[in-house]
Amino acid sequence: MRAFKAHLRGLSPYPYAKVEAPIKLDQNESPFDLPEALKEEALRRMARLPWNRYPEIHAERLRSRLAALLDWEEEGVVLSPGSNLLILALSLAAEEVLDLSPSFPHYAHAAKAAGTPYRAVPLGEGFALDLEALLAAFTGGVLFLPNPHAPTGALFPEEALKVLAERAREVGGLLVVDEAYREFSGTDFSPLGRDNPHVAFLRTFSKAFSLGGIRAGYLLASPEVAQVVREVLPPFVLPAHTGAILEVVLENPGYVQEVAAYVRQERERVYGRLRQHPLWHPYPSHTNFLLVRTPDAAQAHAHLLKGGILVRRQDRYPGLKGCIRVTVGLREEMEAFLRAAFEVAYA
Repeated sequence: MRAFKAHLRGLSPYPYAKVEAPIKLDQNESPFDLPEALKEEALRRMARLPWNRYPEIHAERLRSRLAALLDWEEEGVVLSPGSNLLILALSLAAEEVLDLSPSFPHYAHAAKAAGTPYRAVPLGEGFALDLEALLAAFTGGVLFLPNPHAPTGALFPEEALKVLAERAREVGGLLVVDEAYREFSGTDFSPLGRDNPHVAFLRTFSKAFSLGGIRAGYLLASPEVAQVVREVLPPFVLPAHTGAILEVVLENPGYVQEVAAYVRQERERVYGRLRQHPLWHPYPSHTNFLLVRTPDAAQAHAHLLKGGILVRRQDRYPGLKGCIRVTVGLREEMEAFLRAAFEVAYA
């Protein structure tokens, strides 16, 4: 086939294969669905929409509401069906994409799909930022920095982000802080971008908002950056039904704090129990998952799956030999996971 661009040959698919299991702890989803009353209200609003009409070209009404809630300039907000599409748009627009290793694999995948030059800077000891190496590598383009970090769960210090933000200003690049897990860490790095147009923020409704199946995320940036991203995205990108659901959620955000509080408490409880494991080593986390190093990730994954518990292997990534990733689920799901974890026997 000669119809496609040469750089797409051999492009690997996103590293996920669906597996059925009674207890699903592999995709960092919320263990709770949207509260029933909010779901019913969203369905009522969807029913009132004219389904034969296109939605607003850039979700202007929802963008205005979100900007007011976050005290962000309206022209600097971009809504999209998931932050993944925003990552692709930024990668298409970027002169170069810089990333960490290991990191969320979609940054690398988006850059390669876009045909944009890509580099990754390895994390240091204990999953710390190698700030010196990162500063040397960041000479322009877009730097994706998830904080809290996936897949390690680490939280990088604000002082390091401030240094990188100034580096972005100095070289004319863009630092994109991906805050997908911010509700579970209680952090908000957006002040770094309020007076620096070279810093932007990715956020999602898929985690603490319990809307993974809806696909919705947004970018907070300077109007200049946001305009570029809007032009790269297709028009009418946010479906009308997604907008109706988000309107209800933004009017009733109280449940999000409850979800986040539960996850933080359960995460720490499970982490404490796993620290007593004779063979497995859990890492501290500021997200809704735990990274756990085992003697053999394939064996640990298979053992848990045999007990009906699905987790995610991470041993294919640099520095994560033997690692699995476990989403924080319901209390009874985590108890089942812990029982199976302590039953593991290695030859």
